[in-house]
Amino acid sequence: MPEKNDLMEKVISLCKRRGFIFPGSEIYGGLANSWDYGPLGHQLKQNIKTLWWKFFVTSREDMVPMDTAIIMNPRVWEASGHLQNFSDALVECKVCHKRFRADHLLEAKGIVPRYAKEELQDLDQINCPECAGDLTAPKNFNLMFKTAFGINDATALDVYLRPETAGGMFVNFKNILNVTRKRLPFGIAQVGKCFRNEITPGNFIFRTREFEIGEFEYFIKPGEWEKVFEMWLGEIKRWWQDAMKINMDNLVWHEIPETERAHYSKRTVDIEYKYPFGVKELHGIAYRTDFDLSRHEKVSGQDLHYTDPETNEKFLPHVIEPTFGIDRMLLVALLEAYHEEEVDNEVRVVMKFPKYLAPIQVAVLPLSKKDELSGPAKELAADLRKNFVVDYDETQSIGKRYRRQDEVGTPYCVTMDFDSLEDKKVTVRDRDTMVQERVEIVELTNYLKEKFNF
Repeated sequence: MPEKNDLMEKVISLCKRRGFIFPGSEIYGGLANSWDYGPLGHQLKQNIKTLWWKFFVTSREDMVPMDTAIIMNPRVWEASGHLQNFSDALVECKVCHKRFRADHLLEAKGIVPRYAKEELQDLDQINCPECAGDLTAPKNFNLMFKTAFGINDATALDVYLRPETAGGMFVNFKNILNVTRKRLPFGIAQVGKCFRNEITPGNFIFRTREFEIGEFEYFIKPGEWEKVFEMWLGEIKRWWQDAMKINMDNLVWHEIPETERAHYSKRTVDIEYKYPFGVKELHGIAYRTDFDLSRHEKVSGQDLHYTDPETNEKFLPHVIEPTFGIDRMLLVALLEAYHEEEVDNEVRVVMKFPKYLAPIQVAVLPLSKKDELSGPAKELAADLRKNFVVDYDETQSIGKRYRRQDEVGTPYCVTMDFDSLEDKKVTVRDRDTMVQERVEIVELTNYLKEKFNF
């Protein structure tokens, strides 16, 4: 394995070289921290979302799905507090005029940011990291992207690209309750794009202005929050260990103290990861009390109370909210998968994704480009595509083709040779062990299904 300092650069290089992730708008010089997911990156991301959806939503009877609008009535963000409070402390260098998030500057110096009456402290100890110049006093910078809703500039309504998906689920709570007749506890889940005008994005796809999250709001009776919170902590651990199959030693479970929690949270746990650039947040879980429903009830004037069908007790449900950044989960999947091994005095780079996450599941590699072999090989690839994501590759030596598939994490390579035309068998190579096995073509689909536990 490469040193941590090198790992990030090697993963970023592989991502561009092999078609996982490209710099956004690259032919026009790019756009700071804008990234496009290429063929393999898109498929990997889709696989992670599908796995997350199955694990947290469709395999449970207490969850229902939603897909809410990106642009909503701005009063949604008034009620949630985003218009007033969704901001970071911004400082500017008086010399070079570069801008920075104040808390990030403190953290870089090993100083834990302190707040007094919501104002950041200790900034007198910090100078500009670029030129050592003095910094201005911090000013709050709202992170929401504003746009105009309407075709007439004079009458257009100021609206915002959503900074999170939760708002859409809260304002639909009553609708979901009416159509599903769910009883507490139950959750509403969705996966979708969010937008935050971050002051200092960076570290590849770790922090970007456009990103995707999967989250759910789990509605509960007020007195049950502690046991439900622990239940979801356990499910999150199971997700990382059993589904994503990461090295659990790379996770840090950070209990956020009261002084650093959001004002609506009674308990927050950040699940952090040991990235090559430091221990940073991967995702989190928060107990939001009844803050959201009570605020939307007050601002909208609508009754959002729940009536217990057994006791007729009427109350506002409380909420546990686990939130997962899809892009950060993908970054972790890449970092965990990257391996370097010495094989025949050469370095073999192999992406050891869990097999069901691999963007290409099976590669069909005919030993020759001659029609008598490539024709049957293409037919085999077409047949396998009914059940698997398949790549067909007939260029260069078989060794170089194996290495290409290793670099993108393909679990199984199927080689068709001239003997295959006679014995009706192909050679299946395992990505991780490099062990090769001769398999009958008529049994190949079932053989691979067993390997993938389909």
